Formats: sequence, C-alpha cells, structure tokens
Amino acid sequence: MKKQIIFIHGGEVFKNYKDYLKFLYKYKINPLSIKRDKWQDSLQKNLGSKYEVLMPQMPNALNAKYLEWKIYFEKILPSLNKKIILIGKSLGGIFLAKYLSTNKINNTIKALFLIAPPFDDQDCDEPLVDFNFTSKELKNLSNLSKQCNLINVFHSYDDKVVPFADFLKYKKNLPKANFYALKNYGHFNTKKFPEILKAIKNSGF
Repeated sequence: MKKQIIFIHGGEVFKNYKDYLKFLYKYKINPLSIKRDKWQDSLQKNLGSKYEVLMPQMPNALNAKYLEWKIYFEKILPSLNKKIILIGKSLGGIFLAKYLSTNKINNTIKALFLIAPPFDDQDCDEPLVDFNFTSKELKNLSNLSKQCNLINVFHSYDDKVVPFADFLKYKKNLPKANFYALKNYGHFNTKKFPEILKAIKNSGF
C-alpha cells in the first residue's frame, strides 16, 4: 500500500459578503498564476511511486467558511488509508490545527506538517473569522501531539501574508513539535521546497 499524503490548501476569509465582493472587484487574475507550478504540485513527482499525494479542493476557497471545510473534510476521512500524512498550508494549516484540537479521527496521523499557518488575526491584516481558535480549541491544542506521531511547523522570516509572530505562538503552544524558521520563502508560493521533501522522507512513514 502506498504512503498516503493529504494536502489542504489555503484560502481567503471575509467578515461579510460585502467585503468579499469588494475583494473580487479588485482581484487581478494573472494567466501565469493559474499555472500549477508550485512546490505542492510536484510533490507526487518528487516523492515517487511509494507515495500517493491527494489534494482535495476545499469548498469556496476564495470565501472560505470553517464549517463548510469541516463537513467536506469529514466526508474525505473515511476513504483514506488507515495511516496518513497531513499537510496544511496557510489557512489549510490552521484548519487542521483547529479541527484536530477537538476532533479525534480514526486514521493514524504519522506526521502533520503545518506550512505558514496563521495562529490568530491579532498581528495579521486579514481576518480569520470562524477559522480562529475558540477558547476550548486553544486550550486543547496539545491534543495535536496526542494524535499526531510527528508535528513539523515551517515558516519564513519574510512571509508578508502570515506574520512571523504567529510561528512563535505555535511554538509556545506546541512545545513537542519541530519548528523550522527559514529564509527567503515568503508565503511558500515557490516552485521548490526541498526541506519538506526531506522532512517527509525522514518522518518514519
């Protein structure tokens, strides 16, 4: 059986529909940006045939709602292998952290990778709305370490989307996790990310 990896992408969150429409009117589409040539798109190729990389399209990524993502994610879980690796980038990272803090899944999580995940919107220009941790979820964030064999958190000093302060907040709340502060990766919208390939292969899965 192949080693299964599930990648949860990022997204945009708005306080209300008016703000969402304002964003759409200003949103500029660059044809080149539509090309799938970021590091996650070549994960399958770079990891090889021993792995199976699944990249579900979460609902309404440009106007994401936590409950919608939760419902969709729970529909995916039963069809996954018993042992899995989870990767969450940006909003996908806080989604996994939030969900796993208060929800026990039947799958064995061999490794959890959080890539530039926001922690809250206190230091960020953009709101998280219902993706913010509730007080109960924040209190139970240590549950991640209980149901994930390994947790790796990556952040770049020059990330202009999610402040580095959020990385330090995860470090404070997840003392058993491994933390990697990198340079010159921005918000990890790069073509190459060799550090995660190495970390996946060294995860013991």
